[in-house]
Amino acid sequence: MSGESSTRACGDPDAIVTVTESPPSGVSLPHRDGLAAVSVVIVNYNAGEVLADCLASVLPQASEVVVVDNASEPGPFETVIERFADHPNLTVIRSPRNSGFSSGCNLGIRRSGQPAILLLNPDCVVAPGALIAMSDVLHADERTGMVGGYLTSLDGREQGGGRRAVPTPWRSFVRGFGFSRFGKRYPKIAGRFPRLFNDHYMHRQPKPTEPISVEAISGACILMKRAAVDDVGLLDEGYFLHCEDLDLCMRFRKRGWRIMFVPHAPVMHHKGVCSRNRTLFVEWHKHKGMMRFYRKHFRHQYPPALMAVVVAGVWTRFGAIAARHVARETYRRAAELPVALGRRRLRSKAGTHVPATLTRPAPGVATRPVTG
Repeated sequence: MSGESSTRACGDPDAIVTVTESPPSGVSLPHRDGLAAVSVVIVNYNAGEVLADCLASVLPQASEVVVVDNASEPGPFETVIERFADHPNLTVIRSPRNSGFSSGCNLGIRRSGQPAILLLNPDCVVAPGALIAMSDVLHADERTGMVGGYLTSLDGREQGGGRRAVPTPWRSFVRGFGFSRFGKRYPKIAGRFPRLFNDHYMHRQPKPTEPISVEAISGACILMKRAAVDDVGLLDEGYFLHCEDLDLCMRFRKRGWRIMFVPHAPVMHHKGVCSRNRTLFVEWHKHKGMMRFYRKHFRHQYPPALMAVVVAGVWTRFGAIAARHVARETYRRAAELPVALGRRRLRSKAGTHVPATLTRPAPGVATRPVTG
């Protein structure tokens, strides 16, 4: 059936699935015909043109690519997808609603068929050869269940989150109250008391020369063995946006699966493309997700007093971000108001107002309409 399209049920009964048949599933080797035996799952929401760059980077490297669109504006999305419509390894799932990132990932995972699954943000560009490099590390050890690549910004600098420790309540406390900045200023003291001054970010440390084991990686680029996903379970759909990756990493480690960071697998990440116009919406779900993460994994491990401080800190931070956002929007609109009024005055002066009595013809006299 290669090259034929069909529609299939895919978890969400309302989802529309356009399928261009991919190679048979059940491949046991990490590579096949120069392609990594990987199903790339991309959850899209109004990513626009960067989705095209993402697809162009992974279609030459992966045996299967599944795009799940979470009810984006149809025009820009369809324009991008049309360019790749004839690709034999592409599947497009159009969800009628935005049910969240985790739900979209699970929809794509259920549809996919390769022995490894890459969850990839639509604003990521995978460098040539990076997918096979990650796949090699994934299959090098039977207890490795998850790997992540070297996430960089457009300027080539490593992004935070690509390799990190789990942000426990204590580490979040250290970061939130500035102890980590104190540790950077006084490295000798921080070296003697690392637990007191270290937060969960590792990207400021020297780049390793070979793959290393880490506690967590970024949800922008997560490669997993299907066997590990079958053992651990799908993403927790209680997270609408953000923190689902930390939750997944915690669950993998609790089940004994190793997580690896691959420094020689570069992935450029246009961070925040899908959320730049929904600041408060994204921040609300980010903070809500963090609270779910803390309660789910640490509620019984930390004293109630510390948890209360962390909870207060999380929502205080959200309140500060919301207040700053409202203040900026108010200032921006106030600054734009004189410009808008000036344009309105210019339009009024440019037009010629003609009284109705001047355009009414005299009885029996043919005239042309007066125009301004």
